Amino acid sequence: MLNKDKVDPGHDRISIMVVEDNEYMLDILYNSLKRMGFTRLQKMKNGKEAVEYLKLTAKNFGSAVEPIDIVISDFVMSPVSGVHLLQWLRDDKASPSRFMPFIMLSGAADRVNVEASRDHGVNDFMAKPFSVENIYKVLQRIIDAPRQFVTTQTYFGPCRRRSSKAGPPGGRERRKPDESHATIVYSKDKVEKPSAPSDVWLFKLPNYLKQKMGSNAMRQPFALPDDVLFNAEQALKREADGFLDWAKGYLDRLSRQVTEAKQVSGDRTAQFEEINLIAHELRGQGGTFGYPLITVFGKSLYEVTKPPCRQDDANLEIVKAHIDTMRAVLREKIEGDGGEIGQALFKALKAAISKYAPTPAA
Repeated sequence: MLNKDKVDPGHDRISIMVVEDNEYMLDILYNSLKRMGFTRLQKMKNGKEAVEYLKLTAKNFGSAVEPIDIVISDFVMSPVSGVHLLQWLRDDKASPSRFMPFIMLSGAADRVNVEASRDHGVNDFMAKPFSVENIYKVLQRIIDAPRQFVTTQTYFGPCRRRSSKAGPPGGRERRKPDESHATIVYSKDKVEKPSAPSDVWLFKLPNYLKQKMGSNAMRQPFALPDDVLFNAEQALKREADGFLDWAKGYLDRLSRQVTEAKQVSGDRTAQFEEINLIAHELRGQGGTFGYPLITVFGKSLYEVTKPPCRQDDANLEIVKAHIDTMRAVLREKIEGDGGEIGQALFKALKAAISKYAPTPAA
């Protein structure tokens, strides 16, 4: 048996693009990948930057522009979101590779977001908060067990089932148990929609990532030494101090939005949309750095400010209660579930939400 501590896994030959509009989280993910030995990395601050860079790689500028093998992208971004970036990569003629593995990363791993990503051809979905182990397992699946690509008149992307044993999306089986219903394609040079609604094309392609990693990778599963993973995980935990300052800054932004909203007598949509976006960021980060209560309270704030939400002063008081609760977590550096203090914060927030909830109609 090959010793994974002595054999070069070859993953340093794979290039990864990380797309994240939160600069702090962009650096965290970038650094985590680098500590795992992925050295060919590109950072993009939003989907628009990613599209512009990928267009350049398609024009083959040689060593001046690093080609990309895998994209890891946040879901919620502006001006181009993760799902729109994915849609462009899968459908646009300017895409450098419609078959490029794409991992969606989001703090809002709600069913609607997961399904939107799936239906646009995502390879994998990784929820925030993340750990080095999460990243590692997702990349193992992408490298060792790439899903077969499928084309129909309404879909192009990886097979939406993770295995042959998995049921179809929506629970309705329309495929035959074998591949007799499909046209088998062995080249990715030309991708077109089938002419008939019932036609299915299945792409049987070589494992490009394994080939690029070298002969050792072809003979064994992708595996990293335990000490590399341990050290990367510990480094991620040490970055919690930076998270405290980052989170405090976001809570200050929330407070400013509440103050601004109170000065608006009419439509407060802009303020509540910004509050919801900030809550989305907070819900996705706390657990990564040992503050799961920030994730829990951030998710609660995200839910009460999702459009169409109430825009009255009472709902602003609920927002303020969330801000005060999260400030307490950061001020006292309450890690884990917080024990008795955590329970007290839960009760205080629940009481505030109940106090300012709309009165049921008689």
